[in-house]
Amino acid sequence: MDNSAEDLRSPQRQLIECQMAHADLDALIDQAALAPQPLDELLLRRLKKRRLALRDQMARLQWMLDPKEPA
Repeated sequence: MDNSAEDLRSPQRQLIECQMAHADLDALIDQAALAPQPLDELLLRRLKKRRLALRDQMARLQWMLDPKEPA
């Protein structure tokens, strides 16, 4: 496998992509709260659940990149 393919799968790259997706969801949820027509409650719950899953994934990736325990 060449380096460019490895870079796309690296934990650092995955962490950055998760952070971007989390920020996008944050903005979408915030906009939905301010909208005159509120989003469907089920859709809003799904967005929040996805945001929480991304936060968990970011924590796992962060731990992989910087474990607190010595190897």
